[in-house]
Amino acid sequence: MENQTFENRIDLRELQQAVNSIKTEIGKIIVGQDTMIEMLIAAVLADGHVLIEGVPGVAKTLTAKLLSKTMSVNFSRIQFTPDLMPSDILGTSIFNLKTSEFEFKSGPLFSNIVLIDEINRAPAKTQAALFEAMEERQITVDGKTYPLDAPFIVLATQNPVEHEGTYRLPEAQLDRFLFKINVDYPTLEDETKIISDFHSKKNSIDLNSVQSVMTANDIKNYRSKVGEIHIDQNLISYIAKIVNQTRNNTSLYLGASPRASLSMLSSSKAIAAIKGRDFVTPDDIKLIAINVLKHRIMLTPEKEMEGITANEVIKQIIEKIEIPR
Repeated sequence: MENQTFENRIDLRELQQAVNSIKTEIGKIIVGQDTMIEMLIAAVLADGHVLIEGVPGVAKTLTAKLLSKTMSVNFSRIQFTPDLMPSDILGTSIFNLKTSEFEFKSGPLFSNIVLIDEINRAPAKTQAALFEAMEERQITVDGKTYPLDAPFIVLATQNPVEHEGTYRLPEAQLDRFLFKINVDYPTLEDETKIISDFHSKKNSIDLNSVQSVMTANDIKNYRSKVGEIHIDQNLISYIAKIVNQTRNNTSLYLGASPRASLSMLSSSKAIAAIKGRDFVTPDDIKLIAINVLKHRIMLTPEKEMEGITANEVIKQIIEKIEIPR
């Protein structure tokens, strides 16, 4: 009966239906990777950017591309390379001989979903060109500011193994990503299915089989519903305690920023909505905590030498804090 009253407060059936449709569409091509897909959908609902890290060949780029295909929005893909200049992504002013005036020709960053492949291959100057777009949803070129159409989401991929010809992303940029998702190898069962599916489809992948199930207006409506999701004051304190502990931890050289707290709030609300609840539970917060925090903290050199990972430190912090009842 209690559930029924919650059900009536915010109607999430349409949102849940859309989420299930996205999962079904992506599932036509991608086998497994359920966590990554759910986190990507949560990021769309929470209006956040995502950094996807994994070795080559685990379908990072393909999944991001398929996600965009399930939405009737503009999509652009940028391959980052060491010689990429800021004007290559932002756009540039071109002199028009007919009018004798400069005209701005927008670059690929002017889109709704922007897939940046191998983001860590471009130098700092080009990385910095993303800062304003990611945070303020606008781009300034030659002193003129151009607002970006909503939704604006950056999905960036990087390979954790190869370091030749790569640049470490600045902390200020990492902090602008809502999630960092690590994509693992598929299980033996999933791998067998991937091979069987590929064989039965005569060694080809038909991306056109994926249908669009959501418009830009739908996304706007679902986001406002996510904003209305209820969170108890003691859960807000729980988020604050987790983030605060990253700043007072002997294993960490750099703790998470207040932006991390806000990211935990918005993404836990998105997860609650995906699960059909209009209230956040401690489990929602625990589910997103690692993906929100791991790229925003830095281990001390000693802990790195010991082989401790950011994930382990975050888990220890969460275990020490009492779960609100």
